[in-house]
Amino acid sequence: MNQSQSLTSNNFLAKLLTQYASIHHRAIGAAAEEYIKQLGIRTGEWLESHYRLLEWTPDDYARVIVDIKNSIGGEFYISEVTPTYVIVKANRCPFGDQVMNAPHLCTMTSSVFGGIAARHFKYGEVNLRKRIALGDPGCEVMIAFEPGIETGDRYENLPITPENGDPFTWEEDTITLLNQELKRSDDMVMKLLQELEELKNQVDNR
Repeated sequence: MNQSQSLTSNNFLAKLLTQYASIHHRAIGAAAEEYIKQLGIRTGEWLESHYRLLEWTPDDYARVIVDIKNSIGGEFYISEVTPTYVIVKANRCPFGDQVMNAPHLCTMTSSVFGGIAARHFKYGEVNLRKRIALGDPGCEVMIAFEPGIETGDRYENLPITPENGDPFTWEEDTITLLNQELKRSDDMVMKLLQELEELKNQVDNR
């Protein structure tokens, strides 16, 4: 039996996650990105707990975020480090080419990188300059530690889980936010169904 691509647990999981993310995004629209953003912030806090650093520097930060991505199947490397921003690039996404089926998964990269920056430098602004998910040959991400350097996704004033706590135990306000997004999606579906019914009635009455 010949396979065009070797089947491994990593590419199977990547395929599964991207297909789920694609279906999720089609089902609830933009709210899906908020879910991924919150998940990325929590995941980043959990991941950074594996790196025992007394005081983070921009060099430490760059090494950590690259190591995180490469540990889960990416091929990232440091491009530039300054006191106020870091640039990293990638030749391969952890989700592989499957990410092109669900480009909004890049929100995970943004929120992991931005969340870690905000917790250690008080502020993180992430600009996804280039994205494999959108057809670029590689990724390029700029993370600023202060505002005004480059426009991107902002992360600041993030709650930090108490020592020995679990970052995946979400606060009540986060759960409330997600519930509100789901309700809004449900309301949109109901409105669409009502409009379709009204259109049907107009056609029937002609």
